[in-house]
Amino acid sequence: MKRISLIAAAVLVGSLVACNQASAGGSFNQQARLDTLEKDFKQLKEDFDALAYALDKRGISLEQAKAEMEADNKVWDIPDEDSPVYGNTKNPKITIVEFTEFQCPYCSRIAPVMQDLMKKYPNDIKFVYKHFPLSFHNNAQAAAAASLAAQKQGKFWEFRYALAPHFRELGDSIYVAVAKEVGLNVEQFKKDMVLTDVVKARIDKDFQLGTQVGVQGTPNFYVNGKRQDRFSAEMIEKMLQESK
Repeated sequence: MKRISLIAAAVLVGSLVACNQASAGGSFNQQARLDTLEKDFKQLKEDFDALAYALDKRGISLEQAKAEMEADNKVWDIPDEDSPVYGNTKNPKITIVEFTEFQCPYCSRIAPVMQDLMKKYPNDIKFVYKHFPLSFHNNAQAAAAASLAAQKQGKFWEFRYALAPHFRELGDSIYVAVAKEVGLNVEQFKKDMVLTDVVKARIDKDFQLGTQVGVQGTPNFYVNGKRQDRFSAEMIEKMLQESK
């Protein structure tokens, strides 16, 4: 019904343009303006028809598309709380909040990109890690617990990037091997890596926050509070260049 009403309005405006042309009295300038208006309107109608077609193919309404646009443009205030934070925590040019997990192959693939950005721009960017273990990834919560154990010893980021390539083979033996690799106190790590109710609650707090701000999968990035569905290192570097 929304589409029909808009098209009806378009036809009415087109009729008004035609009437105005008929009463223009032969004025060249006025006729030229009316011709331009009619051309612009025709293009607008074609664009609208294409948009309506695309929305129909996606199976969503105009109202749903507007809601998506509002969500994409919304700036969220995402608290650090007790999350791992790296980089410029005082006055960063860019703040990147990543909602992610350890069993997701896409998260594993983007991890080296994030690590490179950290090494390259520690004075310009603030990085915040949020846990968002997906329900169908059976090992994601335990891996998150292991990373929290590493965080207790001040080596979350080292553990995170060393564990990332092992997303297909997560398990206690892998967590302990990575803990040794990054120089953790292994005995303390083994005690802290247990997925207790307290640890589950800590992980779920991040997950619930992600749900509130619109996270639907992993990895999801928020740059200066805005969700970025097409996150890339190139986008961040362009933002840094423009901020100079």
